Amino acid sequence: MKPDLLLISQVYVPDPTSVGQHLHDAAAEMARRGYGVRVYAASQGYDSPENHYPRRESRDGVDIVRLPFSSFGKKSTVIRLLAQVSFLAQAMLRGLLIRHPGAILVSTSPPMCAAAGWLLSLYHRAPLIFWVMDVNPDQAVAMGLARPRSLLVRIFDWFNRAALGRAYKVIALDRFMAARLMAKRDICDKLEVFPPWPHADHLEDIPHAQNPFRKEYALEEKFVVMYSGNHTPVNPIVTVLQAAEALRHRKDIVFMFVGGGGAKKEVEAAIAAGAKNIVSLPYQSIETLKYSLSAADLHVVTLGPSGVGIVHPCKIYGAMQVGRPILAVSLRPSHISELLDQCDFGRQVEHGDVEGAVRAITELADSPPTVRAAMGRRGKSLIELELSKSILCGRLAEIIETALDSRRPLRIFRPGDRVATEPVGEVVAQGRRREEAA
Repeated sequence: MKPDLLLISQVYVPDPTSVGQHLHDAAAEMARRGYGVRVYAASQGYDSPENHYPRRESRDGVDIVRLPFSSFGKKSTVIRLLAQVSFLAQAMLRGLLIRHPGAILVSTSPPMCAAAGWLLSLYHRAPLIFWVMDVNPDQAVAMGLARPRSLLVRIFDWFNRAALGRAYKVIALDRFMAARLMAKRDICDKLEVFPPWPHADHLEDIPHAQNPFRKEYALEEKFVVMYSGNHTPVNPIVTVLQAAEALRHRKDIVFMFVGGGGAKKEVEAAIAAGAKNIVSLPYQSIETLKYSLSAADLHVVTLGPSGVGIVHPCKIYGAMQVGRPILAVSLRPSHISELLDQCDFGRQVEHGDVEGAVRAITELADSPPTVRAAMGRRGKSLIELELSKSILCGRLAEIIETALDSRRPLRIFRPGDRVATEPVGEVVAQGRRREEAA
């Protein structure tokens, strides 16, 4: 009998949010290794609450329990907070009532999820694995949603430090994020640093001529510059939108913004103002993601100065997986700049350098397709050699398995029994009682 893993996340498949997809990969891998896995997630879509998912189902060997009143969309910060509080209250109550899990895995959806993991870890005396996808309340402060020394921020930070101290392992996505976490608490003895992986099971390079996405949106003769993913203030797209305005005379270049988030309103405003070379689309399902990502000729990845060490540019890996060059809008040093320096598969410009962005886009648009293909292959080779799902998800699974095995019950064989399993403490107590009775 292997111990069970409890996973808590507001987002989970089939929701298209990247965090949920990565957590599903980890949960499915642990189920494949023979461990029981239970997930508490929201019953509605994170970005689109009108999407309702089964309240209970088994997917890839994982037992999923979806909780109601846990996602109301992103119309306002208050609404999002209400949904997060409702989700965490339900998850904690259910978590208190289940039998002791072998380990607990939490990420940062919702941001206070670590606090729930910390409390349940204390109650069940179970190892806690804290997979940090973004750093809060730092992100809220960077976005201007909270004051650095407000009471709420200080309470939030206290819970974060408590979770970091309690955690069996803490996983940061890059060295800049690791440094920020270390500034909160010394966790060098438990810190692991590696990025998330691309969703390779659902991604492949679809040639333009065979791509229904390009046909659907009349992109056959276009050079497509695509930003795909979450639109947030810590991933500014102003420079890209200004580059689109400067290139409005190029009828062969189109800018596509795919996904959602608060900053998507900037794209809608540009379209409303008359931009004819900008297309806005919602998140694509995981099943159709290969078509949308492959439809691009150049992918844009942005990271604002305030976002370094707080968020991670996860969208870059999907673009690399389908073999497309990257235009990075970020500062140096950052995780993006280090990837580009390691393997030249794109161009980088600073925020506000509209002229540089226009120059990079036109240079690549006017280059032979073989030049762009070679750049894309270099990025894809980096994925295959160092950043693949098999490598990185396997590394995470090993960490979880080590935590689970630290709680594995001792196996005791008695005459007439098949296999009896008892925690070590109970076995010792039973032995003492037998000695006293004798």
